[in-house]
This record gives sequence, C-alpha cells and structure tokens, in this order.
Amino acid sequence: MTVSVVIPTLNEAAQIEATLYSVRKQPGPVEVLVVDGGSTDNTVAHAAAHARVIEAPRGRARQMNAGAAEAIGDVLLFLHADTHLPDGALDAVRASFAEPGVSAGCFRTTFDAEGFWMRLWSLRLWMRWHRFAFGDRAPFVRREAFDAIGGFPEQPIFEDLELVRRLRRQGRFVFLDDAVVTSARRYRRHGAVGQQLRNLALWSAWNLRLPPTWFKRFYPDAPGERG
Repeated sequence: MTVSVVIPTLNEAAQIEATLYSVRKQPGPVEVLVVDGGSTDNTVAHAAAHARVIEAPRGRARQMNAGAAEAIGDVLLFLHADTHLPDGALDAVRASFAEPGVSAGCFRTTFDAEGFWMRLWSLRLWMRWHRFAFGDRAPFVRREAFDAIGGFPEQPIFEDLELVRRLRRQGRFVFLDDAVVTSARRYRRHGAVGQQLRNLALWSAWNLRLPPTWFKRFYPDAPGERG
C-alpha cells in the first residue's frame, strides 16, 4: 500500500528538511509531494533535494488539493511543514486500514516545547476523549474516500475539521496511539495561554457556523501561520 505524503509550504525553509527527513526514513512504499504556495525564501530549493515539488495558488486547502490531484498513492497523508512523523508512522497507517470499515484517521500530537502549559496541553491532546482531528495531527485517508467528498473545502481556516466531519460519513475515523511532534512556534509567538484562548475563540466561532471569511483576520499569510 503506497502512502502519498502531501506537505503544503509557505516560507518554511527553516523547517522543511527536518520534516522531510521524518518522512523519508519511513519503511515501505511512500511518495512525498511538497506543494509550495509561493515561498520567497529557500523552501523550494531545500525541498527539491528530498521530494517532488509542485507549485499551487497560496492557501493550505488549495495546496493540499493540488498535491492530492498529483499523488499516486492508495492513501493520502497530509502533513504540516513543521510536524514530524514518529518512527513506524506509515506502517501504523497501513495497519489501521486492516480494521473493518476504516476510511481515515489521524495521530496524536505532542509539542517541541517545555513548560507547564505546553505539557498540560500535550497531555490534553493525548487523552482519548479529545477527539478533534486538527491538521497538525497528520490526517490520513483512503484515496477513494477523499475523492468521494471532493477533497478539502477551500476555506481560509478549519479546512481540516470540515474535511474530517465529511469523512466520518464515509466510514470509521480512527485515532492512532502514535504521536507526531509539531512545532510550538505559535505558542511562543502569542504565549501559551494567549494562543489557547485564541484557539478556543476560533473553535467556538466555527461551531457557531460563522462564515469562513470571518476567520481570515486571525490568520494572515505570514510564515508559519498557514503553511
């Protein structure tokens, strides 16, 4: 079973090589596609040494859809440019599809930061009752299920949550015990408590079904925000 790993980027020169290394060391058939949204740094040059690079219009959902359209794998895995796969991650993905009715899933998350608040938040993300499948949890999906729902909705934020909401209609969505390691750079930028309050406000607004354009003010096209 070939897994196609799709990584959207925007000015991720400082992050992309380590992320690609975490993918390239995985055993089994794997395809790696980096979909760049117009980086002005050395992201493309760094990525081209380790992966196929595709250019697409800026916007994470658009970039991931463009990568999926080019991918040849039976399974698509969408990985943020600042998130690293653990050893054996893709074998765990393949094994999950041996379970009856599974069409998609994701990993658990830990952060590359210390401190009380970050440890507390990582613990919360490990708890089994925390079932949100944000994009930094490296969601994966059977190709046919992804195509059946038309891919990611091209909206400025929470395209990941909306994708998962639709995928649940296609079959079982599983949460693996393995954890990806994602960057805490937003928490460093806004403060751990401030970022969590920001996340809570955005998530609440999404649940109230406010229009996606309302969220755009919170996610400017800055390095590390939407890449």
